[in-house]
Amino acid sequence: MKPLQSLLIAAACVAAPAWGQTAAPAAPSVPTIDLSVESSRAATNDLQRAVVYVEASDANLNALTNRVNQTINRGLATAKSATAVKVRSGNSSTWPNYVRNSQKIESWRMRSELLLESRDSAALSELLGKLQGDFALGQISFAPSVETRRKAEDEAIVDALAAFKARAELAANALGRKYRIRHVAINTNQSFRPMPMPAARAAVMSAASDSGAPAMEAGETQLNVIATGTIELQ
Repeated sequence: MKPLQSLLIAAACVAAPAWGQTAAPAAPSVPTIDLSVESSRAATNDLQRAVVYVEASDANLNALTNRVNQTINRGLATAKSATAVKVRSGNSSTWPNYVRNSQKIESWRMRSELLLESRDSAALSELLGKLQGDFALGQISFAPSVETRRKAEDEAIVDALAAFKARAELAANALGRKYRIRHVAINTNQSFRPMPMPAARAAVMSAASDSGAPAMEAGETQLNVIATGTIELQ
């Protein structure tokens, strides 16, 4: 007998049921339905962040560095007096200014930042007013604090699961069937959108400004939760 014929016969013997036995019937397929629901909750933007900076130019790099550092130190001292506001140093950079159409350095320019964060918008606004004159306001952004975000997200998850159950019952009842949940997945979509101030208000904060400290409207962030899953009809 040829080798190929031997292999085919052996395979047939393995696949065939034993004498007097029948092959087990295939398990009937279970009808399923895929579902997706979404819920959302609004979370108050109770955490405010601000970036203030000092930027200056000078032909003498050492003099420029000393001047900028002195301003930063004054700002840190002022900010630390506001106990409701956290402050830390931000980015600092220095670059040369060249004579037009030349590689000769004409002067130096330096920029340094302070980063401010607080859950007390009134305290942050008051501090920004005190920093006017020495600093420019780069950006103010708003977001929910960790605790506020977690609470709103938990509530949105409960809403999403309740909506999934209601939709599962709706679909099963429409077909005159009972159901059981095979699986459910929860996906949270947290898209925090910083709210930068317009360029005109991000210009140098002047001590002579009539408005004093900038007004801030924190608003809310929408937290979305999506529940996707599959139910089996019975």
